[in-house]
Order: sequence, then structure tokens, then C-alpha cells
Amino acid sequence: MSALARLVIAAPATGQGKTTVATGLMAALTRRGLEVSGHKVGPDYIDPGYHALACGRPGRNLDPHLVGEERVVPLLLHGAAGAHVAIVEGVMGLYDGRVGGAGFSSTAHVAALTRTPVVLVVDIARSSRSIGAVVHGMATWDPTVEVVGVILNQAGSVRHADEVRSSISLPVLGAIPRDEQISAPSRHLGLVPAAERGLSAAALDRLADQVSTHVDLDAVLALAATAPDLDEQAWDPAAEVAPVSGRPVVAMAGGRAFTFRYTETEELLRAAGCEVVAFDPLNDGALPAGATGLYLGGGFPEVHAAALTDNEPLRRELARAVGDGLPTVAECAGLLYLCDTLDDAPMLGALPVTAAAAMSEGLTLRYPEAEALVDSVITRAGERVTGHEFHRTRVAPEAGPSPAWLIDGTEIGFASPTLHASYLHTHWAGHPQLAQRFADACADRGAARG
Repeated sequence: MSALARLVIAAPATGQGKTTVATGLMAALTRRGLEVSGHKVGPDYIDPGYHALACGRPGRNLDPHLVGEERVVPLLLHGAAGAHVAIVEGVMGLYDGRVGGAGFSSTAHVAALTRTPVVLVVDIARSSRSIGAVVHGMATWDPTVEVVGVILNQAGSVRHADEVRSSISLPVLGAIPRDEQISAPSRHLGLVPAAERGLSAAALDRLADQVSTHVDLDAVLALAATAPDLDEQAWDPAAEVAPVSGRPVVAMAGGRAFTFRYTETEELLRAAGCEVVAFDPLNDGALPAGATGLYLGGGFPEVHAAALTDNEPLRRELARAVGDGLPTVAECAGLLYLCDTLDDAPMLGALPVTAAAAMSEGLTLRYPEAEALVDSVITRAGERVTGHEFHRTRVAPEAGPSPAWLIDGTEIGFASPTLHASYLHTHWAGHPQLAQRFADACADRGAARG
């Protein structure tokens, strides 16, 4: 049995202030001297970046679609190891999940799987007593979901907040006034990543001050302590992969252009015996010494295309290395970096592909199951995995002679015995065989060079 105080921070809909309130709670509780573990329902990479700033430890994702229902509680326990309390930020509205999935992978689904009490954040800027009806409906819709409290957001005045409070039968834990200075800025894919926004300690302190002043933190902790013990064991990356020999060096892209990757990816590679070394494609002039593998995750290279182009020494070295068979995995932003050009700015040229922003064509957002069409550095033909896509760029062609995936009848991406590149993001905790194969390939590369 594992005891873990925890709460899910949810909302009736997107745009109610979940991220602001959840991050503020994490920062306020951390400032109290508590060890706080931040988690995010769904595949999103951006909010966990804010959580990491607030908590001083990695933000984690909880997504039944990406990892399977059976791994959600083990991953929660793994991510929250050593923490006094876990705060889980929801996604969209409380009951909104994968389209056509009857709420699968919704905040409510994760709350039920993890048996975690829910606190609703409700934006009251344009309503008053009607909020009581909304909260009542949210709290009674599904008996497997326990809504235990409410935080009112965007209150216009004390009188306004009191009017709303009088309509709600659940405990109201606080009312946060309107404050444009603490709202998180948006961009074409959602919130601006914390690493890119440069959220200062002063800004985070302001957010913590607002939550500490206007939310009853003792009541929050008391509700978190009501969460029942969990029977499952914490996820252990060492149990998912076998160690390889030679301690191969995996170069993992980071910095402001490559901010998106799941923490468990690095943990699996380290458990497999790899040395994971971060590098910044914007500023570093060379690959990490002795690199025998390359991992290019997600991010916004279209925002930093000119600076990526200007780092010509690294571009040339990477192009040579990938062409020479360096085991390479590239997801979304990584795919764009491998292209000939991105919005006419020269990239690596490792793939005969052009990429461009496609704002007028809308956002590509899907949550599919994908089938591997060929053997590659990480996949085997016929293998099926779950993943997600989230981008406003397009590549031409969409697939090479050996496509990486078949999704909804469409071939996408590029694959070879040493390369796997596509728009699809996968969570390797749900598919640890991908990490194992990549580690094996990196070890083989190191042995061949040795």
C-alpha cells in the first residue's frame, strides 16, 4: 500500500485557469517547505514545464491513451516518489477525453483510475449564481469521480465572489481576483513553454502570492490527505529494459528550440545503460563527445529557424553523422530539423524534405494508434503503438520510400535501420521496447566505432 496525498485540479472547460491555479498551488505549497510533485493529464509538454519551475522537480504526464490504463497509477507513484503531496492538473473540461472514446483519457478518467479527489477551478468573470448549477452538474455527473471542493477564478470583487459562493454546496477553497499579470501567454500551439517565456522567479513568486493570499492552503492539504492509499507499485524503468554494454552516449536535444520530451524517455535510456547528454542546437558548436545516438524531441524550431540555420558548424556535423548512420530518433520538431529547409531557412538536409508553417490550414491534432510499416531503429513492421500529433507545420513529401507509420490509412514519416523520424510523439513508458531498441542500436554503434 502506498500513501500519497493528492488532488486533481480540473475545470468545466478549457480556459478557466487550470494551469494558473495548479501552478500557483504547486509554487505556494513548495514555498511552504513541502515537496510537491506536479503532474498533467494528457500528452501536453508545455504545462509540465511550468510545473517543473514551480516544484523544482520534473513535471510528469498521466495519459491512459499513451501508456495504458494499467501504468497510470505506477507512473503517478514513480513521479511522486518522496513528495509530500501530488497536484495533478487536468486537461480540457473534466469529462472531455479522446473524441469518440466516451471520456477515455479525460481528467475524470485519470481521477477515477488514481482514486484522486477533484477540485474544480471555475472562471466566474461572466456569471454568478449560475456557477452553482455548473458545479452541481460536474459533481454529480459521474459517481466514480469525487469532486471535493471549488476554487473561484477571475472574481470581480468580494461581493461578486460571495454571491457565487452562496450558490455552491461544496467547500469553496478560495476566490482569486482578476490579475492579467499572472495569466500565461498563448501562442499558436497553446501556452508559451516555460523555457521560452523565461518565467522569472519574481513572476512565479507573484503567482504563489496570489494563491497563498486567496486560497485556503490548509484546506487544500486536508482534502489531499483524504485520498485513499494505492495498492499498485511504483513504475521502475529498470524493470522495463535490459542494460546494454559500453555505456553508449545519447545526445539529447534541448534548449529553447527543443523543449518537449517526456522525462521517462531519459530515465529508460539511463536504465538501459546509456549516458544521456543534453545539447543545445541553438548554441552548441558540436555534438557531445563520443555520441553514438541522437534524440531530437519536440519543440518550436519554426520560431528559432534563423538561429538554427546560423549554427552552421553543428548543422554540418549532425548532417554528416546522420548520413553516416548515427542512430537517430526525431519527433515533430526533430523531423523539421532534419529537413532541407524550414520556411526556406536551411536545416540539416539529412532528409530530402521541405517544411513550412501552415497556419492557414489549421492545427493538426490527433490521438491515434499507429502501425509501423517497416523495421527501423526503434520499430518492427506490423507493430502498433499509441501516440499523438500536435503541429501547425507541413512537410513535403509526407513520407519517404520507407514510411515510419500508417495512421488512419495515411503513410507518414521516414524510417530506416538507423533512423526514425515523424510528427508522431510516443511515450516510451507505454512502449519500452522502443527505448530498448534505441539503446541497443546506440550500443552497437559504439562497439563498431570502438
